[in-house]
Amino acid sequence: MTSDSHRLLLPRRVLLLVALPGWCALLLIVRWVRSGHPAFRFLAWNLILAAAPAVASALFVRAVRHGSGRSVRALWFGAWLLFLPNAPYILTDFIHLHPRPPVPFWYDIAVWLSFAGAGLVLGYSSVADVQAVVARRAGTRAGWALAVVALMLSGLGIYAGRFLRWNSWDALVHPHRILQHVRGASLNPGDHPRSLGVTLVYGLGLVMGYVMLRIAVPQRPLPNDRDAVPPGVAR
Repeated sequence: MTSDSHRLLLPRRVLLLVALPGWCALLLIVRWVRSGHPAFRFLAWNLILAAAPAVASALFVRAVRHGSGRSVRALWFGAWLLFLPNAPYILTDFIHLHPRPPVPFWYDIAVWLSFAGAGLVLGYSSVADVQAVVARRAGTRAGWALAVVALMLSGLGIYAGRFLRWNSWDALVHPHRILQHVRGASLNPGDHPRSLGVTLVYGLGLVMGYVMLRIAVPQRPLPNDRDAVPPGVAR
């Protein structure tokens, strides 16, 4: 990636990691002042988690650009994939939405839409970052394959977070629990209709939304380091 391209990407990162969360925070503060109590604090925490994959992907791209060691690249790549489901997960917080006087219901809808939209944009941006690296080294098809797999896994992550109440750290602390459930759902799909349904509906929905976004937005410049390969991608 050239220095000019890198400078052009800085305002985008500022917009994603500062402006969008800043707008959401402003809406939340106004609501707290109007209602007199700090409701919806979980939205702020979920948005912080939604920003984690965007930060990890930026650090991954930076490691690639500077030729960092494979272990460093693997660390940030793994962190990105692990925390990616947190970005679209915030969409499911709509389950908590209902009128809460004295704040107008239309205002709460705007708050929810802002947080959900910010989380989704952060997630999609991180996928585009990593996809660009893979496409540069392994080809366009490999880049798209990684994006689709990551977003489908995010659908599974949404199910695990919303219904099983697992979080990203469980993949490190209790990986056997996750593998056991995935294996059971794969071998006996009839016994796990909700997990398969949520994974497919949200996963495919995320894939379709991402594809439409990439069609609407021009391709960003790709990293320039041909020797950098994400873990698991063959040379």
